[in-house]
Amino acid sequence: MKYRTLGAGGPALSALGLGCMGMSEFYGPADEADSIRTIHRAVELGVNLLDTADMYGLGHNERLVGRAIADRRDKVVLATKFGIVREGNGGSSRRIDSSPEYARRAIDASLRRLGVDHVDLYYLHRRNPDVPIEDTVGAMADLVRAGKVRYLGLSEVTGETLRRAHAVHPIAALQSEYSLWSRDVAADALPVARELGTTLVAYSPVGRGFLTGRIESTDTLAPDDFRRTNPRFRGENLARNLALLDTVKRLAGEVGCTPVQLALAWLLAKGDDIVPIPGTKRVTYLEENVAAVDVTLTDDQVRVLDESLPAAAGDRYEEGGMRTVNL
Repeated sequence: MKYRTLGAGGPALSALGLGCMGMSEFYGPADEADSIRTIHRAVELGVNLLDTADMYGLGHNERLVGRAIADRRDKVVLATKFGIVREGNGGSSRRIDSSPEYARRAIDASLRRLGVDHVDLYYLHRRNPDVPIEDTVGAMADLVRAGKVRYLGLSEVTGETLRRAHAVHPIAALQSEYSLWSRDVAADALPVARELGTTLVAYSPVGRGFLTGRIESTDTLAPDDFRRTNPRFRGENLARNLALLDTVKRLAGEVGCTPVQLALAWLLAKGDDIVPIPGTKRVTYLEENVAAVDVTLTDDQVRVLDESLPAAAGDRYEEGGMRTVNL
């Protein structure tokens, strides 16, 4: 494994982290034993950044991760998030709460579920623009002083919001979607993050599995897989994006790696301040992902990927989800 640094002078992070969300929901059924084996194998391979959130599986994911790392806590940089509150039947209704009061309640609940006395990286998952970011980060800074949190992060915010937050307390990580088919962050928030010494943690770095080349129709997905309703996987958008995938497959063949490894290697080549967190619940896919750290792209290959792939067709989320990002 190769390593990078969290923020300005923070702990070493594996160049690839592990997104644990799919071990609880959103991507079809998962097996807890398989998921824990995947986390253990990740740690064996040197992956130390584990990413979860209080809303994944309505707390199930934090409990799962907590069990998996109970005897190896010192080997991981543990990250979780707060701010998305799920209510109603099965958590189908969502609202955003980035209030200082909720931040204080949420961390205590996360620590209980994880079975730890602190988390290494605590993100605001989404922000309510009616709550000044200075107020939210001020409360999060209190959690650092209390010893419950070591470093702070934000997710899906603009460069302006990141700058305002950083003025209150250093923001070690910005988590945003970033991949060959989602590059919006590079135009706004990433330059500010680099100015401030903030690490960009790239979620969905292989396009929610699309860039693996293994999804050509939503008919192959589980009935409860959220990609069935994602705009990029539907109708004409899917057809256009499959044409994009053909280019990825061709270039991967030229480089001598799999499409998913090409997608991850492209992100890794974008700078030592970028840490992708591909999610998987299977050891086989984890090992394929980790091998991407040994794929070195030339400047020309990066340029070809930059210039030959059009923007993905369709929004990243449905309308409601799009209203909660880039705030």
